[in-house]
Amino acid sequence: MKNEKIKITTDPKFETKLKGYPKDIGNKLSNLRRIIEEAAVELGTISELEETLKWGEPSFLAKKGSTIRIDWKAKTPDQYAIYFKCTSKLVTTFKAVYGDFFRYETTRAILFRMDEKVPEKELKVCIKAALRYHLVKEKTLLGIG
Repeated sequence: MKNEKIKITTDPKFETKLKGYPKDIGNKLSNLRRIIEEAAVELGTISELEETLKWGEPSFLAKKGSTIRIDWKAKTPDQYAIYFKCTSKLVTTFKAVYGDFFRYETTRAILFRMDEKVPEKELKVCIKAALRYHLVKEKTLLGIG
């Protein structure tokens, strides 16, 4: 989803990685990509979003933000995830705000089962906090509580 309001720069390796997943997985990760891009546009304060690979995973970078990654692992074929920097307050804050609404992997990820519908509204709140993390990290519950 390219948008005039935001410049999205995509590394060709990012596209290659997405196309390399099994089709059903690729569709799920492409959906997360769309949600991340929409959240960035909705914020209205992000002018650029970079799509690249970090640690071999499709990743999203914004100035003043914390890296967001998406991936699926063959060792856990029934789930995929959106990853956040584990040393940040992000996932800990999501747990405080949303409790058991999401499934988590320690302080690093929100997990999704292959057969579940992604709760876009709530996930976008989390993504927006990550995209502007360095602006909100000192706020109570990152300003989302």
